[in-house]
Amino acid sequence: MSAFLTLDFVSAATPDGRILFENLSLALGAERVGLVGRNGSGKSTLLRLIAGEGEPASGSIARAGTVGVLVQVWPEDVVTLADALGVSAALARLRRLEAGEGDASDAAEADWTLDQCLASALGQTGLTGMDPKRPLRSLSGGEQTRAAIARLLIEAPDVLLLDEPTNNLDAAGRAAIARLIADWRGGVIVASHDRTLLEGVDRIVDLSPVGVTVFGGGWSAFATDREARLQLAEAAVVKADANLRQTERAAQEQAERKARRDRMGRAKRARGDAPEMLLDARQDRAERTQGRDGAIADRQIGDATEALATARQRLQVIAPLAMDIPRVGLPPGRDVLAFENVVMEQGGRRLFGPLSFSIRGPERLVVSGPNGAGKTTLLKLATGDLSPTQGVVRRFDGAVALLDQHVGFLARDETALANMQRLNPELTDNDAHARLARFAFRNKAAHQPAGAMSGGEQMRLGLACILGAQAAPQLLLLDEPTNHLDIASVEVIEAALKAYDGALIVVSHDPAFVEAIGATRRIDLG
Repeated sequence: MSAFLTLDFVSAATPDGRILFENLSLALGAERVGLVGRNGSGKSTLLRLIAGEGEPASGSIARAGTVGVLVQVWPEDVVTLADALGVSAALARLRRLEAGEGDASDAAEADWTLDQCLASALGQTGLTGMDPKRPLRSLSGGEQTRAAIARLLIEAPDVLLLDEPTNNLDAAGRAAIARLIADWRGGVIVASHDRTLLEGVDRIVDLSPVGVTVFGGGWSAFATDREARLQLAEAAVVKADANLRQTERAAQEQAERKARRDRMGRAKRARGDAPEMLLDARQDRAERTQGRDGAIADRQIGDATEALATARQRLQVIAPLAMDIPRVGLPPGRDVLAFENVVMEQGGRRLFGPLSFSIRGPERLVVSGPNGAGKTTLLKLATGDLSPTQGVVRRFDGAVALLDQHVGFLARDETALANMQRLNPELTDNDAHARLARFAFRNKAAHQPAGAMSGGEQMRLGLACILGAQAAPQLLLLDEPTNHLDIASVEVIEAALKAYDGALIVVSHDPAFVEAIGATRRIDLG
């Protein structure tokens, strides 16, 4: 299999010189490669380097084919569908020739297969018959994603680069991305936290500061291998810790033997039954031996301490965070929320309804539907921030809290501690610190500004502020909580929600996340 792309010991760094990853070697043929790693590990940087936007800190990148990037944010000068497809000039040329107004350069550069190619690309992406002159902003978000896919089908690059392509997409949009990757005849590199999408790749590249792992297989096999590596890292810490203790004991025992010999020497000198010259020679030899043995012991302890620190650092990079989720004590039979024949209209358009459902006890409900169906509106009805057009929403005893994907209630210029106390003014300094510590914000982390945190850290802080209240909510509403998070952060959130003993209503298009938190009931607003 010939390689479209070859990376030879590639390293990348931030502008201030911090190493993101080192020594990545990879040859990409007609295959699908998933790119994973924590936020800030260099996934987007690597995709930009492959696209030719900059040079690696070290190593080389050789391209034997063309490279295409899935557009996710359109520039302001992209006005029509034809602009988005990259065919405006070529279509205008054909139309001039058809009208008998073209010149020699038009005739020389004309692509007479363009109309057929355009119709095929639009048909494959569910945009059949759409007018290329149509304003791009009149298309829905899902249709704009399909337009970006159609552009790639027209351009047909050898290598396709995708950076979190399923963010903010509904189920139909995610399915379109999955089909694009599965059917692509060239090479694909996709950076994603979407584990369902990663299930279909041929290889996974895991970026981290302690090393790059290239694994053959999809997500499930990679996760199994990752668990095995975690167990090895934990065993390495235990072994290094035991070695350090053993080295320290040996040094202590040696020092105690030396102290006993010194006492015996002093006693012999006090008795005066040995020549003074002999005693001085013995003392001099003992001091030289003590200095040499002490240096050896110090070096051995230093080496063992360094080995333990290295093992702990490696474990810290790959080990998941542990959070201690407080219990809210929601009884199984308690009514939490009820929608009774609720209808919701906005702008003269019915979003959904009539809709009736109820939540009782610690049930877990997922709300699904295409973008624009009213999923976020349903959550705002549940909190009381909106009132229904028709019907009744009943909220019973127990607080209700909403956590959106942007954690909008956090003040970005405030520290974790300040946010906790602003949102829960009844907490003392000690109480606030204790609650933050339960969510792994300890010591300096409690004084870090929210705006300097990663998306996963902000989501974790949001959970801490909500569940750290003295009257923690018994119903938690989550709006696309996994968008923009790396897989490690998603798994941390999953672990927290699994341990939460209250009720959940979750808006999510991430099937792996929905399954992990145990959401068994579904409302489809489609």
